[in-house]
Amino acid sequence: MSKQLNITQRNSVLNTMAKSIATSRETLLNANQIDLESYTGEDIAMLDRLKVDQGKIDGMIISLEQLASEPDPLGIERFATTHENGMHISNKTAPFGTILIIYESRPDVTIEAAGIAFKSGNKILLKGGKESLNSNLVLVDLWHKALQENGCATDWVNYLKFDRNETQAFLERPSQKLDLIVPRGGERLIAFVKKHATCPVIVSGRGNNFVFVDSEADLQMAVDIIINAKTTKISACNALDKVLVASDLARKHHFLQHLILELQKSEVMILTDKAFASLEGTHPIADENIWHEEFLDHKIVIGQASDLEDAIAKINTYGGGHSASIITANTEKADAFMEAVDSAAVYHNASTRFTDGGQFGLGGELAISTDKLHQRGPIGLQHLVTNKWYVKGNGQLRN
Repeated sequence: MSKQLNITQRNSVLNTMAKSIATSRETLLNANQIDLESYTGEDIAMLDRLKVDQGKIDGMIISLEQLASEPDPLGIERFATTHENGMHISNKTAPFGTILIIYESRPDVTIEAAGIAFKSGNKILLKGGKESLNSNLVLVDLWHKALQENGCATDWVNYLKFDRNETQAFLERPSQKLDLIVPRGGERLIAFVKKHATCPVIVSGRGNNFVFVDSEADLQMAVDIIINAKTTKISACNALDKVLVASDLARKHHFLQHLILELQKSEVMILTDKAFASLEGTHPIADENIWHEEFLDHKIVIGQASDLEDAIAKINTYGGGHSASIITANTEKADAFMEAVDSAAVYHNASTRFTDGGQFGLGGELAISTDKLHQRGPIGLQHLVTNKWYVKGNGQLRN
């Protein structure tokens, strides 16, 4: 592996990248247009992720600039003690080594996720989907130029132009040292990586997020939160899929009619359980399996929960372990919900769309992990490190 870069070098590369992207907008947009025109699938979420526009480019630039302004995540002392024999023992943060980021359709991952991994002192291998190849190659070329401009080896960031069979072979028998893999994509990609990987994998899992409208909810707040969580970005893993409504909610029918009208304005297909099957403008669910699904589409399920405990049980049974929110004026109920729901992020009176590294003050994110090791939820700069023990003595021997 190339010699570790100091913080000044890493920050200089990130700042150079930010400037290079700003001056290469047209090149990137033209490459992305080729990718968009070549895409023949019908997955609207993937198409949304694939598209690069001026707003996404601005986001890339801001992400890099913020990363460059963050303190060095390496070498931070987490623990220190002095042994009775005089040895000084400490534990400090350290880079993983080489991280493979394998992802679908999102060119901004080539910047945001790779930037976090680079700032954390890791060598990066990128394996993007074929649908975003032209966009990714432009961005990787900018990475290489930024590295060269700052006197750094270009092998700190490499792009793997592998097909599926070559990717599988690399996962099973890496041709170089590989310390960590981060898959960013749908359930099939994640399952593929977990099946074939021979090193640790951070799973950026599915959403399937829930909102529970408690009997003591502010009804207008509930409508506003549901509409925001469902409709502002359907391709996001923090988008809303399921709504549970308390059976004893006052003015329940009025609330549901209002909610349905607002969802219809955004052309959302509304599916309901048996309790709400008679509501105009909705469709009955085919079977209970739909409660497990993450939609990433203009689709939502509305069902009934008998009480708080029932809502918690349903979320823990069907949810993806990503995000869940309760709408209520009762803080005791909210606290009980947030403690009992088994999700990476739990909310009280707020939209699930905030589950995001940038929104949580992390300066971007590598992924949103639904696993519990080694970090859960948005993984930012300070989380993409491992640790190392430093033991300093003067000849001590253990009896």
